[in-house]
Amino acid sequence: MVDLSERVTEIKKLVDSGKYFTINRARQYGKTTTIDALCRVLRGQYIVISLDFQDIEYGSFINGGEFSKAFARILLDASEFDDLVLPENIKEKLQALNEKKTTEVKMDDLFRVFRSWFKEEEKSIVLIIDEVDTAANNQVFLDFLAQLRSLYLKREKNPRTKTFQSVILAGVTDVKHLKGKIREEDRHKVNSPWNIAADFDIDMSLSESGIKGMLDEYEADHHSGMNMAAIAQLIREYTNGYPFLVSRICQLIDEQVSRKLGMDAAWSGIGFDEAIKLLLAENNTLFQSLTKNLNNCPELKTAIRSILMEGTKLAYNAQQDEILRMQMYGLIRNDHNTVRVANRIFETMLYNLFLSEEELKNNVFSREGDLAKNLFVQDGKLNMRLIMEHFIATFTEIFGPLEERFKEKDGREHFLLYLKPIINGTGNYYIEAQTRDQTRTDVIVDYLGQQYIIELKIWRGPRYNAEGEKQISEYLDYFGLSTGYMLSFNFNKNKQPGVHPVHIGEKLLYEGVV
Repeated sequence: MVDLSERVTEIKKLVDSGKYFTINRARQYGKTTTIDALCRVLRGQYIVISLDFQDIEYGSFINGGEFSKAFARILLDASEFDDLVLPENIKEKLQALNEKKTTEVKMDDLFRVFRSWFKEEEKSIVLIIDEVDTAANNQVFLDFLAQLRSLYLKREKNPRTKTFQSVILAGVTDVKHLKGKIREEDRHKVNSPWNIAADFDIDMSLSESGIKGMLDEYEADHHSGMNMAAIAQLIREYTNGYPFLVSRICQLIDEQVSRKLGMDAAWSGIGFDEAIKLLLAENNTLFQSLTKNLNNCPELKTAIRSILMEGTKLAYNAQQDEILRMQMYGLIRNDHNTVRVANRIFETMLYNLFLSEEELKNNVFSREGDLAKNLFVQDGKLNMRLIMEHFIATFTEIFGPLEERFKEKDGREHFLLYLKPIINGTGNYYIEAQTRDQTRTDVIVDYLGQQYIIELKIWRGPRYNAEGEKQISEYLDYFGLSTGYMLSFNFNKNKQPGVHPVHIGEKLLYEGVV
């Protein structure tokens, strides 16, 4: 577990100042864990009502009476089985409310009980509801929010009015953006019943220092000999601090990779690569959720495919519903007003998804790479030069001379389709986002602890090629490598296809020309 105390302290400041807010983050982003930690801190100062809307059956959202009775029941259950302390007269009122016929109960009856509780309770009351998505876009839930909003506004007009100190709603959906129907035949109205909510801009991702602190505790128990700072940096680079991914990588190393490689090697770069390979091969609930949500937004799926495969730029627009939805689901992020996939793991997962779709249409490159893969591994290392040579020969045999209608993204897709079965099961790959655009793409391959940098580009003349050589040379410095690879797709009729070595200072580049 990463220490959440700093995050909880920041959230408590919002509670202390009487804010109503939502914690909306993607699935498995640590919302419930954070709420549990927050409750433990708040209970010394406040009465904390912490509920989960998953405990309310769907049928209880049919009308306000049924919902109010269900809400009364989960409060009574919390007082009996959890640590919520209800005054006896409040408990009696909730029991009486629950025993009434549904037709005799209105939502205002529930809030009358709350108002009685506010009057006699010395401590302020904080209401926390997790999994509000269960009720999202349900009219009864919107009516419930409107009642909370009404109490909040009365307090704003008269600070002596007693109501909830703070209300926290947690889920994937940002409740501020819910819209309710005025009448059944009407379309959605513009105003949200939760437009009183304060902005919640607290970073819920796990920092590199937080991940290192977790690894420090693990190392104190297991004595693996790992470099905690280096492993924490790797985890953060690949996950961007997405809590589920951080925990899952560590779990895979601890439970599976360590049995295969031993504890020392497991918590090294080689073991980390092995864990990434296992993670990307999973069909876990997070990946299922992401791909489902992506398939439900075909236009944005097309746009993300274009970003990854073609290097195109998509401007971040806060008024674009599909972009906001994908951000809520955790799939994308706003990077200097440009849409970016949230982290390297998701990028590679999506590359695999898009390449698989291409394989279903035409798997010739994937099949050729798979058939020849035994040729390319020598003494546990990839012979990347040989891979490039065989790819060029295969490409030329299938397509013949390049034509102007050829797009750079076609070259990327074909090379990745050829490369993927060669490293599959042993190595990983990812595309360096900083160099991915419509002129250049760097593919980084991790294979048994060795890294290979391959730049893919369209040939645009000697000057542009010299600039590319300089760029990849600098990039090799960053990775501490002395050998790199360039693969150019060249339309010139007098080109010299094949692979030849070029020395750039102390660096050796193998430049391939298709």
